[in-house]
Amino acid sequence: MKQRVITAVCLLAVLAVVVWQIDTPALVIVVAFLSAVASGEIMRCANVQNTFIKVVGIIFSAVTPFFASDKVMMPLISSEKWGAVIGAVPNIVFVIALCLIFLLAMLKGYAYTTFEDVAVSVFAGVIVPFGFSIFIRLRDMFDNMQYGVYLIFFALICALATDTGAQLTGMAIGKHKMSPNISPKKTVEGAVGGLIFSLILNGVAMMIYNKCAIVPLDKSMATLLLACCLPVSFMGMMGDLSASVLKRNFGVKDFGRIFPGHGGVMDRLDSSLFTLPCTYVIALISQNIF
Repeated sequence: MKQRVITAVCLLAVLAVVVWQIDTPALVIVVAFLSAVASGEIMRCANVQNTFIKVVGIIFSAVTPFFASDKVMMPLISSEKWGAVIGAVPNIVFVIALCLIFLLAMLKGYAYTTFEDVAVSVFAGVIVPFGFSIFIRLRDMFDNMQYGVYLIFFALICALATDTGAQLTGMAIGKHKMSPNISPKKTVEGAVGGLIFSLILNGVAMMIYNKCAIVPLDKSMATLLLACCLPVSFMGMMGDLSASVLKRNFGVKDFGRIFPGHGGVMDRLDSSLFTLPCTYVIALISQNIF
């Protein structure tokens, strides 16, 4: 417990620095680091033996967040210049190139490289970093950066508050197992408590934002976010269960050990990789409607 508390305090300190510098490249540097570590954790747990594939996948994961927005490098590089760099080659070209490189590496190392290794590495090197890149996309997709930052916290609250609320409620009154074959400790009562806790915490966060923001949320947007809070939080729970299935398939308890007492990056942010894309969809819808 002492180790978990110390790690949590250190992570909160890092989070405070990132929030303080959230409008600088500091955010993308942290996201790139988390993306690379998460990619490596998945490939390690899947026992991918091909070192070349692992190294290329991790590098691709680290680079991907830098191509999430033309504002990523501001104020070091203007959005016009970085936008020209990003737009020079369509992103799909890089994805196709990565898949071809992995397949060629499989042919060269056929004795110890399977197609399953390639499939896992593509997932770890493309899908996972895209999920992490949504941190950047949300921050930069609106003229009002405060709103984008708020949506990041909306997604994180849906993930982390649901997990915390479910754990506390389950310990207090949990009786009926929700998914005993996947995660025996999770209960139906805990899931309901987690959803309610997420809704309450997001309501509080919304009130704080409206009092502190230069441009507060209008009633339509506030209603949309509150209405989407429960389904997004539910998707966070599905993300947690999906990660549990992966760990069972890989035969591991945790994805990694980078956070002592807490596990790896994927152990901490598995739910967020589900709530972030859902929030991004909400943001896209709000751009077209409001």
